[in-house]
Formats: sequence, structure tokens, C-alpha cells
Amino acid sequence: MITDQSTRGGGSRELDRRVRVHAALADSTRLRITDHLAYGDASPTELQALLGIPSNLLAHHLGVLGEAGVVTRRRSEADRRRSYVRLLPDALDGLLPRNGTTVSRVVFVCTANSARSQLAAALWARVSAVPVASAGTHPAGRIAAGALEVAGRRGVALGQAQPLPFADVVRPDDYLVTVCDNAHEELHQTSSDLPSLAMGLHWSIPDPVRVATAAAFDAAFDELNQRVIHLAPHLTAV
Repeated sequence: MITDQSTRGGGSRELDRRVRVHAALADSTRLRITDHLAYGDASPTELQALLGIPSNLLAHHLGVLGEAGVVTRRRSEADRRRSYVRLLPDALDGLLPRNGTTVSRVVFVCTANSARSQLAAALWARVSAVPVASAGTHPAGRIAAGALEVAGRRGVALGQAQPLPFADVVRPDDYLVTVCDNAHEELHQTSSDLPSLAMGLHWSIPDPVRVATAAAFDAAFDELNQRVIHLAPHLTAV
């Protein structure tokens, strides 16, 4: 006799989770939200502008997605009144859009270009043939010691990398991934001055330099690695 394990113990809980996720996505607005968050983060203000709906309706949809375990929020490190909505890892396994995008180069951007963007570029180079670079809106004088240490512990080579200014690195056809709330919000505010720049995605990742502990750098490394692995198959070189 075949026993249906989906009705027992953990199988039942997983079935319940899947039912909640499918119910949450049974709405065109919520499906558009999840599609938009598939590979990057967005603030409620950005989602509201994208969808053209009032803030109370957006709050309702985000609440439904949050209760279903699909999205979560993280407070902006730049403007503490602002938050970013993120799709939870593995929440929509098998349900995300699979459309690929052709790009000439990926550029990871943070404020100082001394930790997150450098690590992201090094991680990207390990898994993708798409050219990669990194830059800072206000570059530091050198790579953060914690970034060099975590790279060494995890077997990632930063080589002779040095922080570089955004204006000296970024080209109009680059695909930008901001990994810093400050850089994202600064570029978002000045995007009208960069009409030909493809902004790409934002990843709201806490700054490990502020905390300056090995644990903080490990956490940033792990999140960057997870996101890079998730995005890389969906971007191909021109």
C-alpha cells in the first residue's frame, strides 16, 4: 500500500506552506510584486510607483505576501525611515520567472567599494562568464581588512583590487547591482542625470564595515554568495 506522506508530520506542514504561497500569488498585483523582486530588492515607494496603486493597497498585498512567508523587509541603512522588501530565499522554488537577460558587463556598486561590492565581483567571477567590475560612489582609500580576511578564509581572491570611483568605472551599457542602501538611494536620487544608465538591481545588504566583526563579514559574504548564485544563471554575455 502506498502511504501519502504529505498528510503526515513535516509533509503536512510543507503542504500547508505551499498552499499559503499559491493562495498569496493568486492575485495579479502580488504576482507582479514577486516577479519584480525575483533577483533584487525594492522599497515600498518604488513598488508603489511601479504598480500605480495607493499605499494602503500596497501595504495589504505586502502583508499577504509576508504572512505567506514570501517576502520580508529590512530597514535601510541610509535613510532609517525607508525599508526594502526582499523575496525570501527558496520561497518560490520552481515558480520564479526564468527569462534570461543579455548584458555586456555586471558592475557591483557600494559607497566605499571596500567590502561588499569587491566581494560580490569576486564571487561573480567564480560562477559567470559575464564580465564584472565594482565601483564606489565615494571610494575608500583601500580594501577593508575584514573583507580581505573573509575572502582569504573562504578561498576567494581579491587580488590587487583597489576601490575605484563610480564615474571612472561605469559605462552606459553596464548592468548595475547596488549592494549598499546608501549607494542605491544616492543613485536613485540622481538617476535623472544618468538617462542612459541601466540601473539593474538593488540588494539591501548590511554594511559589515560598520560592525567590523568577523561574523558581520561572514554574514555579508554568505548573503552575497547566495544572491550571486541565484542571479548568475539568468544573465548571459552579449
